Amino acid sequence: AYLGVLLGLVLLVLGARLLVEGSVDLARGLGVSELVIGLTIVAAGTSMPELATSIVAAIRREPDIALGNIVGSNIFNILGILGVTALVQPIGLPWETIQRDMWVMLGISLLLWFFIARGARLGRKRGAALLALYLAYVALLILTGA
Repeated sequence: AYLGVLLGLVLLVLGARLLVEGSVDLARGLGVSELVIGLTIVAAGTSMPELATSIVAAIRREPDIALGNIVGSNIFNILGILGVTALVQPIGLPWETIQRDMWVMLGISLLLWFFIARGARLGRKRGAALLALYLAYVALLILTGA
């Protein structure tokens, strides 16, 4: 068991390294900013475990697990991961780089709050609308070159 955990951690570190290096190369190859790649491909790829967990929870009719996973993961990403990253290597937070994305994040958080406050159900139509909003955001990133 210990060997499996150790091997998994080593592979995780190597995979993260490959992801970062590959993302930088991809951004340069496509002529887009590294921020665009981070906000799209890297973000989507690292969010796949949350997607799988939330789908399984929804299928099992456990909406609190599905919603808690999504909200909790985002809170942990912003506070925990950003905090640990800054402890390891201080990073700049230039407002001009992410101001649009911060407004998008705030707007979507308010939209989710509105749905929850109204006791709304997220059915297929609202799910499709949320996915369409994400695709529009990605298109905006690509078109503007972020």
